[in-house]
Amino acid sequence: QVQLVESGGGSEQAGGSLRLSCATSTYTWVTYCMGWFRQVPGKEREKVAGIDKDGTTRYRDSVKGRFIISLDKAKNTLYLQMNSLKPEDTAMYYCAAGPCSGANWFGNIYWGQGTQVSVSS
Repeated sequence: QVQLVESGGGSEQAGGSLRLSCATSTYTWVTYCMGWFRQVPGKEREKVAGIDKDGTTRYRDSVKGRFIISLDKAKNTLYLQMNSLKPEDTAMYYCAAGPCSGANWFGNIYWGQGTQVSVSS
């Protein structure tokens, strides 16, 4: 079954780094694309980074060169390494799994419970 449990959020100063982890299951990453989304109050949830079943990674423009998504299949863990953090990265971050075609996700998306990231200037 699908399993998504995030950890690793917290508070950091601008320019710092954080690493988010998402404990998942073999079934999840074999079956679905996986990714990280974020949401701030009053705004829509947005996709930050995704990894396809063939390992292709994609990033939204605002995090390219700063964030790295990776999947450790031996540990069944999805990571998001966030470097050079900016105050605008402040949000609730969600691990997700779902069907995708390239950068487009569709259908039923599974969500973790979320982990808060706060970046101060």
